[in-house]
Amino acid sequence: METWMERLIYASRWVLAPIYLGLSLALLALGIKFFQEILHVLPHILEIKETDLVLLVLTLIDLALVGGLIVMVMLSSYESFVSRLNLASDSDKLDWLGRMDYTSLKNKVASSIVAISSIHLLKVFMNTPNVAESNLLWYVVIHITFVVSAFAMGMLDKLTRHH
Repeated sequence: METWMERLIYASRWVLAPIYLGLSLALLALGIKFFQEILHVLPHILEIKETDLVLLVLTLIDLALVGGLIVMVMLSSYESFVSRLNLASDSDKLDWLGRMDYTSLKNKVASSIVAISSIHLLKVFMNTPNVAESNLLWYVVIHITFVVSAFAMGMLDKLTRHH
């Protein structure tokens, strides 16, 4: 009975596979939004103000960072929790794949969130005339919270790592 239960629990990891597939659909949606932003601005590129163009570029960078975060979480989590990826040729395999454990994934996600928050905060500061002053304080507080959290997770990892 115990062996059967353990096998059932172990096999339940496959419930995660459709979730990771769903992340690939979220990545596709992000790619569509990325190109929608570019196609929206191209007809007006000569009339757009420099500040608005910089804000658009920051938005595109933000979307690219989120896309990278999705790929990192999707692939490394699948390999960590579901099954190894059997790719036809090693030249297709990303260098970090198979070497990123849960702790390093957690740290990469935290640093990606800080980077995304930094881009968003820069966009807010470039657009300060259109942002309420009370909201600026909250944006900074939230960003500092992300930075402190990422730093604390890194320190905890360093303190608990067994050599």
